Amino acid sequence: MKDQISAALVLIGNEILSGRTQDANLKYIADSLGKVGIVLLEARVIPDVHDTIISTLRVLKTQFDYVFTTGGIGPTHDDITSECVASAVYQPLELHPVAFKAMDDYYREKGIEFNDARQRMAKTPRGATLIESTASIAPGYVADNIIVMAGVPRIMQRMLSDVIPTLNHGVITTSRQLHTNLPEGVLAQPLTELQSRYPQIDIGSYPQMTNGRGFHVILVYRSTDIEALEALDKDLKNMITSAGGEYDLDAKPAPNA
Repeated sequence: MKDQISAALVLIGNEILSGRTQDANLKYIADSLGKVGIVLLEARVIPDVHDTIISTLRVLKTQFDYVFTTGGIGPTHDDITSECVASAVYQPLELHPVAFKAMDDYYREKGIEFNDARQRMAKTPRGATLIESTASIAPGYVADNIIVMAGVPRIMQRMLSDVIPTLNHGVITTSRQLHTNLPEGVLAQPLTELQSRYPQIDIGSYPQMTNGRGFHVILVYRSTDIEALEALDKDLKNMITSAGGEYDLDAKPAPNA
């Protein structure tokens, strides 16, 4: 098993960039991938522009094990993701016979015309593998290492859960958290030193202000190396107490926070 499987996410849609639609997919995707050892290392929000989508996908697909996309696979004129994915993987866009038959049967049963606009949703890059899912009659698919999913959160979530078992999985990253009353100005230098001593651990410092706790800083440290996490845990506690601060261990750290 590979230690780390890397992923990037491309959120496609003018409606996200304009502020009309608030993205609800990034966190869900990151959490879901982290549970199987796929680490989301980069996310981009880009417009419905052919050249931007194509160039973004061509770059990311060479840098990451997987590239996930959301949005732009519907029947309207601005749903251009599939044609852009086809260009990015240097394949023609064509009707997928399995998707076409499933959609034709569905619309025929409903007594709805399977018109040209709806047929667009049955098109994929040549050689693409459909995501077998009951989330939507319009399919998501995998083309090379690009996983194409719907933008609607409910549909995307089903597609993601259906495709994850077909992907390579890595070592799961463990996350731990400490809360302290020390300000970041006090923590900065010793944290820098600890990060140098533990390069295999990602250490983050996040100031918070809550009604129940008041001002505090959450230290989050993530790694696949459990022994190193144990050692850092002790060093962080010693660092805080040595600086005259207090700490408490978060009772329910997320496994891939």
